[in-house]
Amino acid sequence: MKLTIHRGTNEIGGICIEIQSDKSRILLDFGMPLVNKSGDAFNFKQFENHSIPELISEGVLPDISNAYNIDADIDGVLISHPHADHFGLMKYLSKQIPVYLGKPTHEILKLNNVFIYQENNIEKPIYFEKSKPIKIGEFTVTPYWNDHSAFDAYSFLIEADGKSVFYSGDFRGHGRKAKAYKWFTYNAPKNVDCLLIEGTTIGREAKKFKTEDEIELELVELFKNSDCINYVYTSSQNIDRIVSLYRACLQSGKTFVIDVYTANVLDKLSQYAKLPSPLNGYKRLKVMFPYKLTSGLFRRGMDELANKFSGHKITKEQISENPSGYVVITRPSMKVDLEKVSVDKGNLIYSMWNGYKQQPSTKEFVDWLKAKNFSVIDIHTSGHADVETLKEYANAINPKSIIPIHTFNKQDYQSIFSQKIIQLNDNQVLEV
Repeated sequence: MKLTIHRGTNEIGGICIEIQSDKSRILLDFGMPLVNKSGDAFNFKQFENHSIPELISEGVLPDISNAYNIDADIDGVLISHPHADHFGLMKYLSKQIPVYLGKPTHEILKLNNVFIYQENNIEKPIYFEKSKPIKIGEFTVTPYWNDHSAFDAYSFLIEADGKSVFYSGDFRGHGRKAKAYKWFTYNAPKNVDCLLIEGTTIGREAKKFKTEDEIELELVELFKNSDCINYVYTSSQNIDRIVSLYRACLQSGKTFVIDVYTANVLDKLSQYAKLPSPLNGYKRLKVMFPYKLTSGLFRRGMDELANKFSGHKITKEQISENPSGYVVITRPSMKVDLEKVSVDKGNLIYSMWNGYKQQPSTKEFVDWLKAKNFSVIDIHTSGHADVETLKEYANAINPKSIIPIHTFNKQDYQSIFSQKIIQLNDNQVLEV
């Protein structure tokens, strides 16, 4: 079995791994980079009109033989979870390559195509389920369910030629699926030849992260003592955080206001988990219809995605009548809507990775609210494992070797893990 990490040995994001047996080839993830060569935030807009050969020569697309043409001889690509740094470039892959993913992940990608104008149309989806092995060419692949800030996240055991590789994907042990992580520590595969383990948090301050339950308690305390409106800037796909916000609203007597995009995400994913969807009778849950988002749906003939929530609509005028009674999901694109909410003060709860604050649109939005007498309050926890959890995870598998991936600090692995460390560079081939 041969292993090639096309991107991810020296950076977080843009993950793409190729594994080859005697007669089969598969890819693990096909992500969009998060940073460019200088280390600044990656901006795909400057490349969106480039051809595939140009994207390869500029290092945006990995140089993988027969991955982009009609004669592709790759048996499948596995998508570990619906975060763009793990799937964001898959639209360039040959449509002949089957895409293996969880069904909820596919539902999220389809919503992304509508609301975020992405183009990840999958012609050959094949759905896997946790702990159920599947055959892809000569490979046997077993998905394991991960606790992560993305809904429907997995790691993979890949076996062929008498060898085995385990790819951790992105994971943690302090979210709402912490039981899934704990289950894994007792049921991890053994005799694994090689573990590719993410190290997103390696190099940061070594501390234990807050649990999602602790985040919920912080929110309850803030909301109970708040005499003003509370805006929340968070990802609509961070379902753990959305649930924490909703539960905190119930406990503090607030009404949770979500936008029509978030409402569609919750509605679709409520088929797979007990989630607070407006259409399922959950109390203290209202839907706002941002102008830019809603007009885009109507313009493209997708008005049903908005109209189905009309019975749960709340207006800016209604919010203005009693602003302290509401917790509102918001983002920079909703500025024109928020200008119509009459308030003289408020809180902005920032509930995402702190690094995003440096992006121009986010900085401008935060500064605009500060000028309107808003206090900015950070309440967040990582979607990734802390160092102690990484060690526990690796010890549960106890592989013959560990390969750093999804990290800026692979040089630190040797001092953290007790197992043998193999440091690879992008495009280096390893015989497992």
